[in-house]
Amino acid sequence: MPAHSETRSLPYTAEQMYDLVADVGSYPEFIPWTSAARVRSVEDKGDHTVMLADLVVGFRMFREKFLSRVTLWPEPRRIDTEYIEGPFKHMISKWRFEDREGGGCDVHFEVDFEFRNRLLQGAAGLFFFDAMQRIVRAFEARADTLYGAGA
Repeated sequence: MPAHSETRSLPYTAEQMYDLVADVGSYPEFIPWTSAARVRSVEDKGDHTVMLADLVVGFRMFREKFLSRVTLWPEPRRIDTEYIEGPFKHMISKWRFEDREGGGCDVHFEVDFEFRNRLLQGAAGLFFFDAMQRIVRAFEARADTLYGAGA
């Protein structure tokens, strides 16, 4: 099952990057292969918020919708996503955002998933690393658009 983790140092605050990743409804505007997003519900739990969200992703002939539980932890600036239903056996992702002394922040990202369909799982293994790189770069480009010099 593919897994990926990386840390990026960016010139934006941890709060800015947290807000960007937490805005699931905007994902189709900038994330490759994401054609639709719908936030089903948002529940305030005091120290965290739980969101149920659908994403529709497509690549060539593959098009799937999946539902996830997104838990937003504003104080430690952490976002945890758990897969609920769709084409995966399992999928989890974790984001952590830490301000750096002197400015900017470190963004820590981890994802681990496995498709139910063995053919899709095999195909995912072939392009997984490249896909993860493109998605991370898409978040960086979105931050540049929203918070960079051109904003």
